[in-house]
Amino acid sequence: MADFIEDGDVLRFRGRLTLARIGDIPERIKSLAYAPAQIDLSQIERMDTVGALIVHRLAQDYNSEIVGATADNATLLSQVSLSDHVIEIAPRHANPLIRMLDEIGESTKSAFTTLLGLIGFFGEITLSSFHILVTPARFRWHATIACFENVGIKALGIIGLMSFLIGLVIAQQGAVQLRQFGAEILTINLIGRLTMRELGVLMTAIMVAGRSGSAFAAQIGTMKLTEEIDAMRTIGVSPIEALVIPRVVASTLMMPLLGFYASLISILGGGLFCWAMLGIPPITFIERLREVVPITDLWVGLIKAPVFGLIIGITGCFQGMLVESDAEQVGLKTTAAVVQAIFLVIVLDSFFAVFFTQIGWI
Repeated sequence: MADFIEDGDVLRFRGRLTLARIGDIPERIKSLAYAPAQIDLSQIERMDTVGALIVHRLAQDYNSEIVGATADNATLLSQVSLSDHVIEIAPRHANPLIRMLDEIGESTKSAFTTLLGLIGFFGEITLSSFHILVTPARFRWHATIACFENVGIKALGIIGLMSFLIGLVIAQQGAVQLRQFGAEILTINLIGRLTMRELGVLMTAIMVAGRSGSAFAAQIGTMKLTEEIDAMRTIGVSPIEALVIPRVVASTLMMPLLGFYASLISILGGGLFCWAMLGIPPITFIERLREVVPITDLWVGLIKAPVFGLIIGITGCFQGMLVESDAEQVGLKTTAAVVQAIFLVIVLDSFFAVFFTQIGWI
């Protein structure tokens, strides 16, 4: 049984100061008639967390010095002192304005941190690409061809269906508005220019971001969780060269082809609507397209497409590389990859629109 004796201004504990042997020591401590200057633990045979907490609280209440503790007991007392604090069960109610400003600040900080990370990741890809150019044998052709299939060929169905329906919608809405002015023939102008210049590539980029960008993030993120990427580094294989560059190359090279394909399917959908609902024959539709759609619209779409593909590939791989702890992180980073890729694509599209207008490609 644990006990203590009062020796002048020194309080000496002895025996086993554990939960099973602590007895009535807490009640006796409360009835102390004086504040001990020192607490002597030299005669303690054993002490557990409960005993250490009692000694710590006693020393804290009376501002006493603890002496005679063994190395193990001293370590236990230091750990108890670090853990002895009040835990807030419910969060404090902050001012709504302050909370809103705090969230805005955190989001802004996160956005800039992500932007800097993307720039640094792009630098790593550039450096690895230079190494591959110097040593072409390091390029992984089989992985790149597999990514070509996943990003391009397997996406033809969904992109074609989406583009066909978009062409129908553009033709139908344009015809409804232009019918008020007796200018239904201008529906062809709307279909041709809008799909070739903007919507064909933009909607394709959004579809590729949702389909392939998310797949990149999920695949690489899962590999990080299973420590496959760490194993690659251990055996001297660069994850950037083995995983990232094939995906970035595939998305960059396939985007112009997919964008052009989507534009043609949209024009086909719009042409069928004009033939069925407006009575415009296909030959007239094609001749009108040749007159009103300049070749610069085609170049605008083909120039934007690889940039969008590059952004989608880099963003998806970058978010996958950020996965750290658990499976929930895979879902969060996959969502972030899609959102960031679509956001950057739309921002870049607006910059391209201003740029091409300034140089006269209207």
